[in-house]
Amino acid sequence: METLASKPQSSVSISNQLKLWQVLLLVFVPASLITLAYVGIGHISAVQNVMPSLTLFFLLAVLILFPIEILVVLFASKKEFGRYSLQSAFTNYQKLPWWQIALYGVLTWGFAGLMAVTIMPLENMLFAPFSEWLSELLPAYFDWTNFAFLEQYTRSTLILTAIVIFVFNVFIGPFIEELFFRGYLTAKISRYKKYAPLIITVLFSFYHFWLPFNNLFRVFAFFPAFYLAWKKKNIFIAIVCHCLSNLFSSISIIIMLSSVL
Repeated sequence: METLASKPQSSVSISNQLKLWQVLLLVFVPASLITLAYVGIGHISAVQNVMPSLTLFFLLAVLILFPIEILVVLFASKKEFGRYSLQSAFTNYQKLPWWQIALYGVLTWGFAGLMAVTIMPLENMLFAPFSEWLSELLPAYFDWTNFAFLEQYTRSTLILTAIVIFVFNVFIGPFIEELFFRGYLTAKISRYKKYAPLIITVLFSFYHFWLPFNNLFRVFAFFPAFYLAWKKKNIFIAIVCHCLSNLFSSISIIIMLSSVL
């Protein structure tokens, strides 16, 4: 964990800070691109016959979302430090013992789990009319929990989907998103001091255009981890929490997939 940035980096100078409108573009343009591609391509019947919507989404994430986020960090590092690296995501990084990172990550993940059984049901009930309206607009293909629709795919396709979910949703996605949001963007608006992690948490929650529900849950659930990562100057706290949270949701989806194998 600690080899990516062996020394603490100084805070981002005022001249290197991003304006808020620039942050909004960096967050929502890639999110818009992948959502438009996901919905547009997902409406093609030939695509629906070949792969589940989950597989399509992560394929597009690998082609669109993740490369953009990593490239932003790489080019920022080139501009600020003279070489392509992940250094701009570790501007305010400080080492912590691995056990502290694990402890903070697990505790904040536990808090997120508590929010999942309190805030999420309330939010689902509050926004039920909107979710029902949106579900009527989209084909059954886009419902990740549609058992009947998944039964049309071969066993090998569903196994591949489970592997894709586990690899990209549990490990690669959270790592890249944390580098981009909690590492790079939070440092770039450090002028807002203690409000910086809150601003980035809200933007991170609402950037999930492909999952337009549970934004309040995401803010409440993950802000403690993101705030602690900012306070302790170690984004691995947020990475651990994020990976554990996605692991739980991914296992639920994989169990669902196994029921139709």
